[in-house]
Amino acid sequence: MPLKAIAFDAYGTLFDVYSVSSMAEELFPGKGAQLAALWRDKQIEYTRLRTLCHQYADFWQVTGDALDYSFTALGLDLAPSSRNRLMGQYAELSAFSENAGQLKRLKDAGIALSILSNGTPWMLDQALKASGLDEYFEHVLSVDAVKRFKTAPEAYQMGPDTFGCDATDILFVSSNCWDICGATWFGYRTIWLNRYGLPLERLGVKPHQIGASLKDVADYAMELNN
Repeated sequence: MPLKAIAFDAYGTLFDVYSVSSMAEELFPGKGAQLAALWRDKQIEYTRLRTLCHQYADFWQVTGDALDYSFTALGLDLAPSSRNRLMGQYAELSAFSENAGQLKRLKDAGIALSILSNGTPWMLDQALKASGLDEYFEHVLSVDAVKRFKTAPEAYQMGPDTFGCDATDILFVSSNCWDICGATWFGYRTIWLNRYGLPLERLGVKPHQIGASLKDVADYAMELNN
């Protein structure tokens, strides 16, 4: 069955969440990578806890709360200037180098492209403009509209609702294996963009395809549509 659309996760998939490591290392020599990793882990943990307990707060607040926790856990000085710089950097994360070329390739093939993200509309707008990727997407969908983070079904339902089709007509792309597992359970066709060579989650579900870069995603989409 040919695809009607592709839905991309944003953070970790299109935007490098660990690109903040350089600034973190500049601010806290010897602790940058550890801070970036803990910040990301705690950020995702908070989205899950808030969704499970019906205590929604938007992704910008969650990101700030996770950073505050990480500072404290690592015994770092929580100077307002350092916090503001790191949060500002998160709002304008670097895009992966192959993105623009592969997104153009997909768009030129007539495939509708969208983002389906935990990020707030403001965060996604900032990141897309900073990276120059805003021209490629027909829809930018934020879970802020349903007040439920992925992997809640309400979040994934935004894709079929937007495109007016079944989830099986949409290819869902994420670098986060937990996100891919949730999307596969929901009914999307999925490709795990495994940028870091990580093992598959042990959840009894597998993506339909695995790739290592956005080129692999584009190749797979073209194959499905031929």
